[in-house]
Amino acid sequence: MKVRYDKDVDAAYIQLSQKRPQGAVELYPDVILHLTERDELVAIEILNASKRFPVRSLFTFQVQVEQRLKG
Repeated sequence: MKVRYDKDVDAAYIQLSQKRPQGAVELYPDVILHLTERDELVAIEILNASKRFPVRSLFTFQVQVEQRLKG
């Protein structure tokens, strides 16, 4: 996964796959999904990103490990 932020246009791009997108769908205003021809999700683009969430949060991550009990 790669995350890019362009402050000049206030857009965040979250790349989830190395596949080449063939099209895009606007899920919500300013939230665009980039898809392959088979509708596989390649990336998420968020316009006006700084108005939606703290942009710094794009560059931190948390991992939650679910532990299952044997019983």
